[in-house]
Amino acid sequence: MRMKQDKNLLSIGEAAKFLDVSIHTLRLWDSSGKLKALRSSGRHRYYPKEQLERFVLDTESIARVWAESPTAPELLPDQYCRTYDVFKARLDTMSGILNQDAALKSMVPLITAVTGEIGNNSFDHNFGNWPDVPGIFFYYNTDKRVIVLADRGLGIRATLLRVRPALQDDREALTVAFRERVSGRAPEQRGNGLKFVHDVAMKYSLGVSLQSGTAVADIEKNKGQFKVRLAERNIRGTLAKITY
Repeated sequence: MRMKQDKNLLSIGEAAKFLDVSIHTLRLWDSSGKLKALRSSGRHRYYPKEQLERFVLDTESIARVWAESPTAPELLPDQYCRTYDVFKARLDTMSGILNQDAALKSMVPLITAVTGEIGNNSFDHNFGNWPDVPGIFFYYNTDKRVIVLADRGLGIRATLLRVRPALQDDREALTVAFRERVSGRAPEQRGNGLKFVHDVAMKYSLGVSLQSGTAVADIEKNKGQFKVRLAERNIRGTLAKITY
């Protein structure tokens, strides 16, 4: 079946209307890799409808609602990892998918490691102490080049207070977690993991934004800048976004 006869494939004009952008924008996104198109034998661009639906899905908003709501809304099965084993399996799957992109080959181990550190910390530091719903939100969009993780756990400040009882607030806790190397005893592994995330993101131009409590730590992609700011709303656990 030719592409234009496939009802699940949209022409570039139909895709532009679906996304409410210009055809020129779609061509630029295709060239940059932000939203790749399929090409027909005549070199016309086509887009699977499912791909466009995934592209418009606001993954971060879904994760935020799940993380900050008093009662956790139900997630789709491919967004929720109840156990570490499920998370690890999906992390390996993500790594395999990213490796199919030749332009990302050198970055895939770093992207996977940073994602793994953030997810591992959620499980390590809430094991046996989940306030309500165990596990994490984990979803990635290869079209948008974004990865989102969240948990409804105790939060980073609560973790570090065990060994840094003088911490004044969430901003200080995030600064310590991302910038300082703590000793490595069990209660402190979260700090070590985020120090690793900080170092890799700063060196290899990954974007990382992580909120816990009333503070957000930001590492801007390609700018090598780290800052901690106040959040607009409180999240007891964590919400992280990685861009690559």
